[in-house]
Amino acid sequence: MSNELIIIVTLSLLIFATPFLAKITRLPTSVLEIIFGSVAGTVGLLHHIELFELVAEFGFLYLMFLAGLEVDLKKVINTDKKLLKRGMFYILSLYILSFLTVKYLNLSNIFIAILPLISVGLIAALIKEFGKKVKWLELSMTIGSLGEVVSIAVLTIISAGFEFGYGGKFYETIFYLSIFLLLILGIFKFLQILFWWYPEIKTTLMPRIDKEEQDIRLSMAIFFIFIAIMVYLKLEVAFGAFIAGIFIATFFEHKKALPHKLSSFGFGFFVPIFFIYTGSSFKLSALLMDGLVQKALMITFLMIFIRVASSFVFIKILGFKNSLLFGLSHSMPLTLLVAIATLAYHAKSIDNFYYLAFILASLFEVLIVMTSIKIIMKLKRTNAV
Repeated sequence: MSNELIIIVTLSLLIFATPFLAKITRLPTSVLEIIFGSVAGTVGLLHHIELFELVAEFGFLYLMFLAGLEVDLKKVINTDKKLLKRGMFYILSLYILSFLTVKYLNLSNIFIAILPLISVGLIAALIKEFGKKVKWLELSMTIGSLGEVVSIAVLTIISAGFEFGYGGKFYETIFYLSIFLLLILGIFKFLQILFWWYPEIKTTLMPRIDKEEQDIRLSMAIFFIFIAIMVYLKLEVAFGAFIAGIFIATFFEHKKALPHKLSSFGFGFFVPIFFIYTGSSFKLSALLMDGLVQKALMITFLMIFIRVASSFVFIKILGFKNSLLFGLSHSMPLTLLVAIATLAYHAKSIDNFYYLAFILASLFEVLIVMTSIKIIMKLKRTNAV
């Protein structure tokens, strides 16, 4: 059997089986997809052929698009100003603690950008388990959305640095990024006014009763247009996918089922391929590399520590336990950690050892944090009774 057929069959079986195994193990599906991708890659069932890499890349971009769908700018802007100020201070403190830690431990400067990363993807998994009405989770999603915007912006700047170096071309790229963001803000403001005066435009573009799936068609059109713009401007395409998701979440909130439809499509096919591909690049034999597990645990500890320490800016609002839970919920930036580690590795900013350490740390974080949150929540319920 050819490599292509083996890959297709292996992917099909893994995509189908992991949700069932996730229910049994009570682990996030994405973690199992990385683990089983690693196993399949180690035994030779998955090879990095061009088509596999292309679909995995699309899966990553679609994942960034879905992350953007979690961010409703109207809700973020309308959040209590005191909370937003605390949220900005929380994000700033992540970067300050990261800078101090990196300098104290004499680590590579890339760690300053990596350690504070925030991604809300797995916060959504917590909301599914504990509900939307939990105060610390609600705040975690709001501030996490803001933090993810900052993280994606940092990812874009770093990828420009990796590609062009830090000379004139880099500053030209940052200039284009700034112009792009200003234009996006202008378009957002214009559309906000336009849709306020003419709300029927929204229902024309995305009818409430939609037999032609216009909502998905428009969403995909916006997704690819933003990617095309980023490719033309030579900016990080993941940022374009993320902005496209924010655009849809902010202006087409009347389509309540749309995020679920888009999420089902993504998490049912493209996103799992990205996680399996990521896992397949981590051969299990790497666990025997001298110091790899220890380095991954160090990264895990540092990422959890700076978030938990920073989260106590909310102690007056949430209390001690809920502030702790808030910090832990941001300690699983699985998707962005994998993404930026991949970028850094391809740009030769980190070597293979650190790339593997970051992949392993992303798994450790999910396992440790998910377990910790469940234990703390169980203790809270026990004490409440």
